[in-house]
Amino acid sequence: MKERKGKSDYLLSLIRDGRKLTWGQQLRLTALLSAPAIMAQLSSIAMQYIDASMVGSLGANASASIGLVSTTTWLFSGICSAASTGFSVQVAHRIGAGDFDGARRVLRQALTAVMAFSLVVAGIGMGISGALPRWLGGDEAIRADASAYFFIYSLFIPVLQLNFLAGGMLRCSGNMRVPSLLSVLMCVLDVIFNFFLIFPTRPWQAPWGEMALWGAGLGVEGAALGTVLAEVVTGGLLLAYLLRRSPMLGLKGHSGSFVPQRGTLQSAAHIALPMAFEHAAISGAQIMTTVIVAPLGVVAIAANSFAIIIESICYMPGYGIAEAATTLVGQCVGAGRPRLLKRFANITVWAGMIIMGVMGVLMYVASPQIISVMTPVEDIRTLAVQVLRIEAFAEPMFAAAIVAYGVFIGAGSTLVPSLMNFGSIWGVRLTLAFLLAPTMGLRGVWLAMCIELCFRGAIFLIRLWGSKKWARPPQAPPEEGM
Repeated sequence: MKERKGKSDYLLSLIRDGRKLTWGQQLRLTALLSAPAIMAQLSSIAMQYIDASMVGSLGANASASIGLVSTTTWLFSGICSAASTGFSVQVAHRIGAGDFDGARRVLRQALTAVMAFSLVVAGIGMGISGALPRWLGGDEAIRADASAYFFIYSLFIPVLQLNFLAGGMLRCSGNMRVPSLLSVLMCVLDVIFNFFLIFPTRPWQAPWGEMALWGAGLGVEGAALGTVLAEVVTGGLLLAYLLRRSPMLGLKGHSGSFVPQRGTLQSAAHIALPMAFEHAAISGAQIMTTVIVAPLGVVAIAANSFAIIIESICYMPGYGIAEAATTLVGQCVGAGRPRLLKRFANITVWAGMIIMGVMGVLMYVASPQIISVMTPVEDIRTLAVQVLRIEAFAEPMFAAAIVAYGVFIGAGSTLVPSLMNFGSIWGVRLTLAFLLAPTMGLRGVWLAMCIELCFRGAIFLIRLWGSKKWARPPQAPPEEGM
């Protein structure tokens, strides 16, 4: 068999068929799956930056209204993502075992289950949207816009959920390319929709003369609609490709029940519930960090915000490699190849540590130039550079935690890693930040973050290399109603 159909498809088939992969092939497969996943992560960050800059042109209140509910939207998105992962990991296991009919059975059940789940989450979101800004302590001037933004976001949660499910299913089947390309498309569409929905009709100087450029002038609501409409388009394309064109998961010509079975739901809950708990814990920690930083003053708040934006560029490659690790480990589990599973775990973790280590060096060196583009205020620049240079030392160990977590997800072992994340963030980071902030200011908060990330990376490596329990996933429950 030649590598003509697709290099990654061919190499993944070697896993399923129980054939040997050389060291070079293992490295190549890791790179082939990681590269598009990293591109997707970076495009996601780019979309957030574009949203922030376009809304920022409307004034401080518009930016603040979205910023107020951003942690809550992240929490809801994380819970929906966890629900999808509970099913997509099962699909990876079945594909690794060569059981494509079983993978399609899980997919059919997942479509029904996550849609029902997302409708409940959407109902909760719309129900609390009016009171949420007040609960979060938002100023009266921004509450109306914040409520409208969160209501629109919540209304389209079922679309977001299907987007997560379709992308996760394709990635776990080894198809990173289509979700990544559509992620870039979503970024482009977001810019286009925002351009017309946020701003009012205004004059535009075309090559043939001045003309009126139509705009809806919806402001913050336009930003929400622009984002969700981009998700509608790309989510629809993802789902259509998954159901009709995916060679491993396409349902065209394959019949079966869409009624969720108890065994499939139990396996999904075993994977997803700890992940949902972790997302809630991290969201809570972000809120507590904001509470710690807020009394430090306007300069500290602004420097903290800019530094978070810059640092996110460094860790996005780690999340891309983690997605590849989930796919590789998940298929190795299904294929019953524990030694190959361990090798891919080591390759992906070391790759993440090396790449994010290099990114950390670049961040240390180039942070003055990067921050100078974002703000003209010298005090903010100086403080932001100082905290970024503290954080740069933690990037390799942060990568270890990120990618190892992806490994554990692929193995279906999420409870202990989620508790490790929770304990590290709440027990180490927030405790140290609370103790150091009064004397060291924002530098103390970021020093606490640096220490915690190094600690978290260390405990994840200890579990990865020192424990065998995570590599023994529970047996898949028998299918019902077959």
